[in-house]
Amino acid sequence: MKLSLTLIAAFVLLAFGPIAPSAAQSTCGPDALQDSGSIYRICMPPAEDYNNRLVIWAHGFQDATEPVSIPEDQLCFDDVCLDDLFNGLGYGFATNSYSKTGLAILQGSDDILDLVDIFTEEQGAPERVYLVGASEGGIITTLLTEGSPEVIDGGVAACGPIGDFNLQLEYFGNARLVFEVLWPGLLPGGPFNEPQDIADNWPDYFFQAIEPALRANPGRLLEWVASAELPVDPNDFLTSAINSAEAVLRYAVVNYDDATQVLGGFPFGNTDKVFGGVRLAELINDRVQRVEADPAALAEIENYQTTGSLDRPLITIHTTADEQVPYFHAPIYVLKTVLNLDYLTQHFHIPYDRYGHCNFTSTEALVAFLLVLLYAGDLFEVQGVGEILPAEQLADFEAKAREYGIRYRLEGHPRVVSSKE
Repeated sequence: MKLSLTLIAAFVLLAFGPIAPSAAQSTCGPDALQDSGSIYRICMPPAEDYNNRLVIWAHGFQDATEPVSIPEDQLCFDDVCLDDLFNGLGYGFATNSYSKTGLAILQGSDDILDLVDIFTEEQGAPERVYLVGASEGGIITTLLTEGSPEVIDGGVAACGPIGDFNLQLEYFGNARLVFEVLWPGLLPGGPFNEPQDIADNWPDYFFQAIEPALRANPGRLLEWVASAELPVDPNDFLTSAINSAEAVLRYAVVNYDDATQVLGGFPFGNTDKVFGGVRLAELINDRVQRVEADPAALAEIENYQTTGSLDRPLITIHTTADEQVPYFHAPIYVLKTVLNLDYLTQHFHIPYDRYGHCNFTSTEALVAFLLVLLYAGDLFEVQGVGEILPAEQLADFEAKAREYGIRYRLEGHPRVVSSKE
């Protein structure tokens, strides 16, 4: 569930003001270690500009083969970085690496709560704490907004597996098993038992060995897309199908062993799964490997399931054809909040009808953040929108602002104004 640069660009370039930060730049303390081994970073605006509010960025998934580090590629885009922009708007900013890579949802949640304590020790207690996360950071944001309302005052969860985590693991796992039926042996070792050197060199192996095989047989690729329920862009089937293939196979090959270790056993089963398809459904259902989940893993997965019960506002956004975290998570989570009587009162969801993981525009990301401030009673108006947004996006923003009741001024100092200013 890697975070796309499209979403990073959206949050960085516009969602928090695509303007050069004020003349007084942010000041970041040296990276330091949390007790867990997570690396953290705190960046502050000048004292006279600080609005006594903290924004924490919960980053997206990192492959289990990557070292523990703050993912810099998720912090900056075109030399514009989140710390400068948040600080330029008067917010304190903090982020961290989590204590491990791979499946790190629970570890990341604990590390972020600890980061709030560290920020308080170093900078004083903030009046408000907002959590913004995407992909794996999206489910971390959701779990913490649900479970720690005494710490988190509001969250924006983008493209996260927040509906049913078991279904997320089944999505990756079944895609790998159907692939083995249609291209047997193309991945040596068999499903979930591939050689470590393939995991360590995944991009090279995929694009040198697997992509040519997919392109050589688009009919079979169509069968796999249908049976594994892989999202594609109908306007560019081949490119998007190959992109979806790389995403699901990467998780199964590079990260499934880590997930099995973290969860304490093999995490999904498909003994009752009936695979669809165009022509080869009978062949696939006859030949696909059937697996059973370890009961210990299923019990552990319950700790990764959201409840939909909210005491603090949560805004969720998701593209309808997300190849890494399928859109089915969004309606499942909406149903949870409806059953808890929290939909519209604490939760609001915005779908975007397009292909791609975390594939949002700048205006869409901006509106999501402003909505959580509005729900939290911490937004008076957005000033200087005409200076923040390029002309081609201004009309879209104005339409969304009127739809959601967001107050704004086209002129003025370009920043978010809180209700206490």
